[in-house]
Amino acid sequence: MASGLEGNGTDRSGSPGAGTGTRATAGTPDGRASAQWARIRARLRSEFGETAFKNWLKPLILDGIEGGTVRLTAPNRFMRNWIESQYGERLMRMWSGENGTVREVVIHHAPQGGARHSAAGGDLEALDGEEEAGHAAGATRVETAPQNDLCAPLNGQFTFESFIVGKPNELAFAAARRVAEAASVPFNPLFLFGGVGLGKTHLMHAIAQHIRLHSPQKRVLYLSAEKFMYQFIRALRYRDTMAFKEQFRSVDVLMIDDVQFIAGKENTQEEFFHTFNTLVDQNRQVVISADKSPAELDGIEDRMKSRLGWGLVAEIHSTTYELRLGILQSKAEQLGIAVPQKVLEFLAHKITSNVRELEGALNRLVAYANLIGRQITLETAQDVLHDLLRANDRRITIEEIQKRVAEHYNIKLAEMHSARRSRAIARPRQVAMYLAKQLTSRSLPEIGRKFGGRDHTTVMHAVKKIEELRASDAGFAEDVELLKRMLEA
Repeated sequence: MASGLEGNGTDRSGSPGAGTGTRATAGTPDGRASAQWARIRARLRSEFGETAFKNWLKPLILDGIEGGTVRLTAPNRFMRNWIESQYGERLMRMWSGENGTVREVVIHHAPQGGARHSAAGGDLEALDGEEEAGHAAGATRVETAPQNDLCAPLNGQFTFESFIVGKPNELAFAAARRVAEAASVPFNPLFLFGGVGLGKTHLMHAIAQHIRLHSPQKRVLYLSAEKFMYQFIRALRYRDTMAFKEQFRSVDVLMIDDVQFIAGKENTQEEFFHTFNTLVDQNRQVVISADKSPAELDGIEDRMKSRLGWGLVAEIHSTTYELRLGILQSKAEQLGIAVPQKVLEFLAHKITSNVRELEGALNRLVAYANLIGRQITLETAQDVLHDLLRANDRRITIEEIQKRVAEHYNIKLAEMHSARRSRAIARPRQVAMYLAKQLTSRSLPEIGRKFGGRDHTTVMHAVKKIEELRASDAGFAEDVELLKRMLEA
């Protein structure tokens, strides 16, 4: 994590606060290094938020500063690697700003001590790609896992009232509201899925906040699947799995965001499976979100997929023009900015990927107009958002693919939606499905609906069939490759 960044040479003194995570230093007086580290920790907490700070940055210990190198220790290799990748550059900048002599920040991980045993007394194996947290340096006794607030912070702006409802998300919205308002569990689990930036997290936050406001006696736990996995690893590390089970199985509402994160992680899936079953058996509400439907989640055990599909599965579809326009109008009202209607219409037509990108474009445009002192016009929007507009223009649609494939195979465009199964029709349709999977970000159910309301399994079969034909027939492979290049051109 070495860096050539120069600091400002300042070395402000101050008294180190309690619990600053500092060991004896080398090369720099104890008090000065401790004070610098205390200030950096305070800035990290402020910049990245309480949850990220507690989970990743607070456990770091300052070992010392010597020869321009700051040495920090993380509890284990898993955390060290994560901190280096996510916070390494920021740590270096903060240290060079605090101490002009610092040229490098090095993070070590504490050596594992003693034999490793699971709660059941057996060897604690590597968690199938999830590195288990190691013991703290020199520790040989059983410790109790530090307790913290597991619930992720909720965004106060993500409420049902601020959610713009349209045809693509009306089922998901109605289901989320029912779960939040119902006195008893209406369906278990509620599984929300859809692409990035379409509103899954917004609805999750809205459910949690509504329940907390109107049913404060209920215990609501909302967190990401990544944090669930991290807490499970910590419980194994401290041999405190019973406390972990109690924390997660005693809540009234458990909400897990981005469950696809635990794909391929068998130990975490096993624990999640039992937690899920326990809560459902006790008639406690479970709400889950993912980027795909339960059946499409790769790396998830079949029994888990089955459980996830037990209740109500609600997809949030890609936005329509009308919905995007409504979102922009609402956002402009929130910002208190008068944006010309033709500008909003232009953005709604041009930026079709997701709501997050759409709102980000409006924020960027408004900020530019305020900072530079220019009026918001169509010309301003085209100038400021040229890169974003170009990126959206390059996106290939399923309709475009269907049209190009139909022309190539000399069939009517309507055959892409028809029920006819003759090879002359079915094969081009399969090619179009295959290219839609390859060239767009649409989910399999979305693609199926674009082809006459077909099931996602039909799309899966088409993709597999075309892959097999490409592998066995060179001429066919060239044909498909030509179509792909024409569409990407």
